[in-house]
Amino acid sequence: MSFRPVTKTSRAKPTMEGAGVHLHRAFGFGDPTEGDPFLMLDDFRNDSPELYRKGFPWHPHRGIETITYVLEGTVEHSDSLGNKGRLGSGSVQWMTAGSGILHQEMPKGNAKGQMHGFQLWANLPRRLKMTAPRYQDIKGSDIDTVVDDDGTAVRIITGKFWGKVGPVDGIAAEPLMLDVSVPPNTRKVLPVDTYLNTFAYVFAGKGTFRDASRPQGVLVEKEFQGQELNLRDMTGDRTLVRFGTGDEIVVNAGPEGIRFLLVSGKPIKEPVAWHGPIVMNSQAELKQAFKELNNGTFIKDQSDRNWR
Repeated sequence: MSFRPVTKTSRAKPTMEGAGVHLHRAFGFGDPTEGDPFLMLDDFRNDSPELYRKGFPWHPHRGIETITYVLEGTVEHSDSLGNKGRLGSGSVQWMTAGSGILHQEMPKGNAKGQMHGFQLWANLPRRLKMTAPRYQDIKGSDIDTVVDDDGTAVRIITGKFWGKVGPVDGIAAEPLMLDVSVPPNTRKVLPVDTYLNTFAYVFAGKGTFRDASRPQGVLVEKEFQGQELNLRDMTGDRTLVRFGTGDEIVVNAGPEGIRFLLVSGKPIKEPVAWHGPIVMNSQAELKQAFKELNNGTFIKDQSDRNWR
């Protein structure tokens, strides 16, 4: 067994998307090879409805899969396939855009006006860029939470972990996506596939991710405690942690515990041509996609396979 070293930590940056949704972007629109096959991760978290209520009105996607995970509040979904859904607390929507889809996502807060969720973009390989669109809406009650003897709780969204398999299936990146909560002052070793790119996104609590190359670990906590901390010692809340190769992640939770997404996926290692909501392999394909979007041929007739 080998512990994965921490190669990079960074803070999510505030940005605005849709019709004026204030959110924090952990990564995206940078070097697409860094997180291959994952392209972007957004953390949309607000206590003020005016900062999210206008949502994400109708917009297109092609060549990717989008994963929406809701913690608080709800997200109402509609798309060009005729799907309609309402994601509640703990629910997941996994949408394969494939050859092209139009959809909208409208967030609504809980009784206190709070909204919290994540959206992750996963790239599709060349052979599946123009596959038929697909939509999966998974209720929170259908997602298993496995609790270990030390109190560590893991929600298994997709992939296999601790003998359980997540309910989201048929995903090109063969991903593992977990919501991990480690109790206060607990050291936990989590297995991961050696050949998958892996990152953690901390959104509550504090702790360290230790590794063999830096034995003292990388500290992640709510606030800097002074100049004695290295610049790599980032705050816990909204911190992205990228790992090198290995088959285990080691987490040492602080006195408040720690909660994070743990995500792994199989690298595609193909050229990426990306503009806005469309991701293809070449600029020519990208140009063609926007041409079709403008002339009304973006949405494909799935009964006619000649376009594939």
